[in-house]
Parts: sequence; C-alpha cells; structure tokens
Amino acid sequence: MALLLAVKLGYSAFMAVLVPVYLRNYGPSNFLYFCDLALLLMLAGLWSESPLLLSTATTGILIPQAYWLLDFIANLCGWRISGMTDYMFDPKRSRLLRGLSLFHGWQPLLLIGLLLHFGYDPRALPVWTALSTVLVLICYFLMPPPAPDHGIKPVNINYVYGLADDKPQPWMPAWAWLLVALFGYPLILYLPAHLLLLHLMPPAAAAVP
Repeated sequence: MALLLAVKLGYSAFMAVLVPVYLRNYGPSNFLYFCDLALLLMLAGLWSESPLLLSTATTGILIPQAYWLLDFIANLCGWRISGMTDYMFDPKRSRLLRGLSLFHGWQPLLLIGLLLHFGYDPRALPVWTALSTVLVLICYFLMPPPAPDHGIKPVNINYVYGLADDKPQPWMPAWAWLLVALFGYPLILYLPAHLLLLHLMPPAAAAVP
C-alpha cells in the first residue's frame, strides 16, 4: 500500500502544477481534450480506488497516446508523421508547458500498472463512448475551428474539423468529418483498446485488494 500511496501523492502533486499552469496558458477549454479529461478521471480514480474511472481513462487514451508517443519519437529523430506533436517543439511554448505535456508518454503506462492492481471494468467502453460523444459535439458546435496563427490557445479540439489546427480537412464536408469523429473514434480507438484490456487485464472483481 505504501507504493500506491506514493503514486497517489506524486500524481496529485503533478496535477497541482499542471492544472493552474494549463488554465493560465491555455484556458479552461483545454480540459475538453480527451487526454486532459483522462487526467482528471485518473486523479479521481486513484483516490477513490475506482476500477471504473481508471478503466474509463485507459480505454479512451490508450491508442491515441500510443500514437502520440510514436509521433513524438519520430519528431525527435527528425521525421514528421502527422504533426500531432509539433507543438512539443514550438519555441512559443515554455519548457514548462512542453515538459508537462510529456504526460502523454507515461500516463498510459501508469494506468496499465494501476489496472493490473485494481482490474479492468468493462463498463468503461460505454462510459467513455458517451463522454467522448458529448465532448465531440461541444467541440464542434461551441469551440473554435482551425485557424492560421491561432497562437497556443486551443482550436480544433479533439480534431473535430480534421487533423490540422491551421485549416479544416479538405477531403469531405464538415458534417461528414463530424460523423467520422462520432462513430469512427469508438470503432477505431476505443473498441480495440477495450478488447485488448479485456483480454490482458484482470477483471475488476478479481483485482488485488
């Protein structure tokens, strides 16, 4: 239990720094990103020791953040895959901001370790799918679209207009891309993660007490 307490305290200290720094630099809309919602779910799940909250966060971000890590490593090596992690090399952002964003790399590993302890709750798939659906609709209808020279303020949150932050995707009407986000994300990102976790993690009921 000492190790679990150390994880709780260490993660809470990290969040105590990240939340005010992100609010000051990015504004509250930044917490509409799936990855930032997963941070908050993980904090609540850690202290409540809730397999459902921890499982929900893992189901939502496991595949996207694995891709983030791949893109970041490629960028470090001078290869550009998608531009997803270009902001990590943007001098307009402080080293502190970029350093805090490294959570994309270690958070999935920590979540997997926690699920090995607490077990995986299969209700995570419908819960995260419902949360992501609400967020996609909010980001599409209420948040700023892509724009050139948008600075560091969040635009195109959760890629509801395409994969670039400077302009919408050109391949299909905007409403068609919205459907991709609403139905493609669950099928391509969440369902495979759910099946993988269901297979590899202990069930929540059989978790280590």
